[in-house]
Amino acid sequence: MKKPILLFLSILLTVLITTSCATSEQVAETPPSTRSAASASNGYSSVITDKAVSSRGVVDVHYVGDKIYYEIPDSLLGRDFLMVSRVAAVPSNFFGFTSSGSKTAEQVIAFEKVNGKINIRQRSYNSVAADSLPISRSVRANNFEPIIAAFDIKAIGPDSTTTLIEINSLFESDVAAISGMTGRFRSMYQVRRLDNSRSYIDTVRTFPMNVEARHVMTYEAMNPPSAGGTNTISLLMNQSMALLPKEPMTPRHHDYRVGWFTVTQLDFGSDEQKAATRSLIRRWRLEPSDPDAYARGELVEPVKPIVYYVDPGTPEEYRQWVIDGVEDWNEAFEVAGFKNAIQAKLPPTKEEDPDFEPEDIRYNMVRWIANTTRNATGPSMTDPRTGEIIGSDIIWYHNHIRSYRNRLMLETGAANPKARSMRVDDDYLKEAIRQVITHEIGHALGLPHNMKANSSYPVDSLRSPTFTEQYGVSASVMDYARQNYIAQPGDGVERFIRKIGPYDKYSINWGYRVIMDAETPEDEIPTLNQWILDKADDPMYRFGQSTGYDPSAQTETLSDDPVQASTYGMMNLQRVVPNLLEWTSTPGRGYDDLQEIHGELISIWSRYVNHVITNIGGVHVERLASDQDGDIFRPVNKDYQKKAMNFMNQYAFTTPDWLLDVNILRNIEHAGAIERVQTLQGRHLMSVLNSARMIRLIEDETFRGDEAYAITEMLEDVRSGVWGELSNSSAIDVYRRNLQRTYLSHIQNLMESENNSVHGSDIKALLRDELQTLKQQVDRSVTRTNDRATQVHLRDVQVRIEKILDV
Repeated sequence: MKKPILLFLSILLTVLITTSCATSEQVAETPPSTRSAASASNGYSSVITDKAVSSRGVVDVHYVGDKIYYEIPDSLLGRDFLMVSRVAAVPSNFFGFTSSGSKTAEQVIAFEKVNGKINIRQRSYNSVAADSLPISRSVRANNFEPIIAAFDIKAIGPDSTTTLIEINSLFESDVAAISGMTGRFRSMYQVRRLDNSRSYIDTVRTFPMNVEARHVMTYEAMNPPSAGGTNTISLLMNQSMALLPKEPMTPRHHDYRVGWFTVTQLDFGSDEQKAATRSLIRRWRLEPSDPDAYARGELVEPVKPIVYYVDPGTPEEYRQWVIDGVEDWNEAFEVAGFKNAIQAKLPPTKEEDPDFEPEDIRYNMVRWIANTTRNATGPSMTDPRTGEIIGSDIIWYHNHIRSYRNRLMLETGAANPKARSMRVDDDYLKEAIRQVITHEIGHALGLPHNMKANSSYPVDSLRSPTFTEQYGVSASVMDYARQNYIAQPGDGVERFIRKIGPYDKYSINWGYRVIMDAETPEDEIPTLNQWILDKADDPMYRFGQSTGYDPSAQTETLSDDPVQASTYGMMNLQRVVPNLLEWTSTPGRGYDDLQEIHGELISIWSRYVNHVITNIGGVHVERLASDQDGDIFRPVNKDYQKKAMNFMNQYAFTTPDWLLDVNILRNIEHAGAIERVQTLQGRHLMSVLNSARMIRLIEDETFRGDEAYAITEMLEDVRSGVWGELSNSSAIDVYRRNLQRTYLSHIQNLMESENNSVHGSDIKALLRDELQTLKQQVDRSVTRTNDRATQVHLRDVQVRIEKILDV
C-alpha cells in the first residue's frame, strides 16, 4: 500500500508545483490594468441592458437612460485621435469672429488603460526624435503629456476586446481643454462658473472614423452678450474625435521662399549640431489613382479628391458661385498633374444620406453664417505628425456682401458704371463672392496670404483691359488685392476683381505634385529647391508677407509702384465723391447709406496714404537662400522715397477739400469734420515721424551715404510740407493749424521720450535743430500775415516751441 500512496503524493506534489509555476508566470505577464479591470468583465450586460440604444462606429456608443457609454476597442488604445472643438451655436451678439462652426480647440488625444481606469491623454508632436534613437527616451521624459480626463471602467466587452466607460463627465463638466468659453470670453463676459444643472449632452453620434458629440454648456455670467437680465450664456458645442491615419502621410519639408502654412517640430534626432527646427507644409493627401500614367505626365484623378459641401443655409442665388469658387482651384491642380482634384457639391437630402451632418468631420463645409460680421475665413484641421489636412470648414459671413458692395462703388465706381448704386450689378457681386470663396479655399489648401504678389504687376498694366482680363489684379488670389482702383475712366477695363494667378498655380504644384522617384521627404528637397530656382528671376513667383516696412508686400495695395497706384486711387476717389448723394439715394429712405459709404471713403483715403508712407525709410525684402545672389534686405531707392514724400505733401498734408463736400456732410452729421481731418492727418504725420522709421533712415545713410535719403532731408521735407504757408506768409486754415499743432505735440512727445531708441540716438538732436529752424521761420512770418487767426496761431506756436526747447 505504501507504493501507491507514495506515487499519489508524488503526482499531487508535481501538479501543485506545476500549477503554482503556471500561475506565477500568468501573473507576471498580466498588466495591472488588466487585473484591475477583470472584475468588471462580468458586468457588461448589467450596464448595457436590453433598454440600451446602441450605434456602431469607430467607437461604439450606447445610450442607457441619461447615461452615455463609449465602448473602446483595445486595438485603439494608444492610437492617435484628432479632437476638434467647435461652437455649433452661439447667443446673439457673441464675439464677432466666433460663430456657428468656429473652431475653439484642436489637439491630439489618445485613450490609455492604467490602474483600472481609462485616461484621455493629450499628445504632443512639438518635440520629436526617431524611436530608434536613444535620445527619444529623453524627449518623452521631458515632454510628459497631460491627462485631461479619466474614467472608471464600467465593464469589459463580451469578447474581452473592448472597454466600457461612461463619458458624461467629459461633456457635462467644465473641461478647459475642450471648452468654447475661452479665457478671453470668461473675462469679457465676466463668467463666474458653469451651471451643471443647465448643461447637458444633446447628441452623440458615431461613424466609421469619428465620433461627433454635441453638448450644451450654460454659464453664469455678469455681462452676457445678450439677454442681459438672465446673467446667462449658453453655448452649443460640437466635439469631433477623428481617428488619425495608422499610416501617416509622407510629409513635405517647407521652404520659406514659397508660402505655406506649416506644422513646426523640434527635431532632437537631427544630425545637425543643435536641436533643429523642422517645418512641414500643411496639405491634403492627394495620391494619383494611376501612378504610371501620372509618371508619364498625364492628368489623373486622385485616389480621394477634396470635396466640399455647400451649407444648406446658403441663399440659392449664390450657391453656384460658391461651387465655382471652390472648383476654380482645379486649374491650379492640373498644373500639379491632377484633374478633378477638388469638388463642390450641394448637401445631400435626408433620403440621399440620412447620416449627413455639417458638423461631421468627414464632411468639409462652406458655411454661410447669418450674422453682421463682415469677413470670411478658411480654417482647417491638421495632423500634427505630418501636416496632413484632414478636414476643413470655410466660413462666409452673410454681411461680407456689404463690404464688397461698398468697396466696388468707392474703388471702381469712377471707371465701372455697374458699381454706381447701393445695389451693385449682380454679376459683379457674385464674382466678388466667388473670388472670396476661392481665396478662403486657398487657405484651406494650405496657402497663407501672399502680400508680395501684386507688386509683380506694372502699374500701367492694371489699366489694360487685356492684361487684367488674363491676369486679374495680382499674381495670387491669396493676396489682399481686392479691387482694381488703378483703372481710370476710359481705359476700357472690365475686370476689376482678383482671380487665381500664376503664383497660385506655381505654389500648388510645389506643394502637391508627387515626386515619384523620391523615397523620403529628404529626397524631395533637391527637386523642390530647383523648382524655386527655375522661377527665381520672375517676380510673379515671389512670396512675402506684411512686415510694416516692406512697401512691396502691403495689404490692399496694387502694382510695382504704390505711389503712382495711390495717385490713381486718389484721382478716382475725387471723381466718386461728387456722385455719392445720387449713388446712395433710395426714395423714401434717409441718409444712412450715405453716412456708411462716406465713413468707408475716409478709410480708403487713409489706406492709400499708408501705402505711400511705407516707402519712406522702407526696406524691400526678398526671400533668398544663402547660395543665391543678392541681398535679402534692400532699402528703397532715394528718389522713390522723395517721390513718396512729395505725395504726402500733396495728398495727405494739404487740406483735402474734396473730402469736405458740404452737401454730404450736412446730411450725415451736425459736426465732426474738422476733428476727423485732424485725426487722419495727424495719424499719418506721426507715422512718417515714427522713431523706428527715422532710425532706419539714419542707418541707411550710414551704410549708403549720399545714395540714401538722409533723415535731415526727410525732416526738412516734412517741415516744408506741413509749414508751407510760412514761405509766403499766407493765411493758414483751421485744418492746417490743427496739423501744425499735431506736429509740435508729436515732436514734444519724442523729445520727452525715455525710450532708448530715441534717447540714445540722433533723433532728439535732429528734432531740436528742426524746431530752431522752424522758430526762425515763424518769427519772420508772424508779423507779415494779415490774417488774424493765423497771427494768433503763430504766436501760440512760438510759445509751444520755446516750451519744447526748454525740455
